[in-house]
Amino acid sequence: MENSIKLTCVMFVVMSAGIYAQQLPQFTQYMYNTISVNPAYAGSRETLNVTALHRNQWVGLEGNPTTSTLSVHTPLRNDNIGLGISYIGDQLGFEKTNYVYGDFSYSVLLGREVKLSLGLKAGFTNYRLDNPDLNDPFFNSNFNSWNPNFGAGAFIGSNKWYIGASVPRILNTDLNEGEFEALERNSYYAIGGVVLDISETVKFKPTIIAKFTNGAPATYDITASFLFNEKFWLGASYRFNDASNFGVMMDYQVARDFRIGYAYDLPTATIRPYTGGTHEIILIYELFKRRLGGVKSPRYF
Repeated sequence: MENSIKLTCVMFVVMSAGIYAQQLPQFTQYMYNTISVNPAYAGSRETLNVTALHRNQWVGLEGNPTTSTLSVHTPLRNDNIGLGISYIGDQLGFEKTNYVYGDFSYSVLLGREVKLSLGLKAGFTNYRLDNPDLNDPFFNSNFNSWNPNFGAGAFIGSNKWYIGASVPRILNTDLNEGEFEALERNSYYAIGGVVLDISETVKFKPTIIAKFTNGAPATYDITASFLFNEKFWLGASYRFNDASNFGVMMDYQVARDFRIGYAYDLPTATIRPYTGGTHEIILIYELFKRRLGGVKSPRYF
């Protein structure tokens, strides 16, 4: 009962006056899930990539936010075109949003190692509100709607660095029913990262993602991680916004085709006393392939 009251208070603050502002969920391990926000990333891994991620946010609160994602993308035979498809399921209490989108990218070489990619994203967003208690004084509506949307992005980089910009949802969608209103607002993303050689066995990778949404505070995620022996990543992150948090993460190359990662976040805002933090796990499969003259070089982004 106490947790329900806390969650209702949190939702009431976030969704004041019965207006729901729909935004794409954010991830601590965003650098491994780039295609969810930038379609130009499709095919950039130079092989078939399958990524699954699950995020359990604010553990300890009843009806806490949970997010699951699944993406598949690959270059075509000529390597200039990349195709992908991605799904995101985001749930907060009795509110559920599903995103099903396809991705297309076209790449050109700007130099021996630098590639520029432009991408398009198109698909559908499904918003559902299933409240079993229609006598709830704050949220007493049921709702289910599918709406099309599209986005665009650019991605440029090499195996050692990258920068990108994107708008994964361009259309603004307003869903109105009586006193209930859900607003899907477009967000603008800027991303970047670099890998630096510390020694023969250690590499350092700082990355950043910035998100700007109409009518919402900007957020900035900064991450710094170390790679040991091309197998084990260990790092930390910090998010700057009105709900800032600190996180730690690790990633291990279990086999040449398979990686697993884990992240833990602890909020530093007012919600901290009510939650045990956030857990996030990611699984990555990449089809290993060889090239003439040797093994394909590792991809750090």
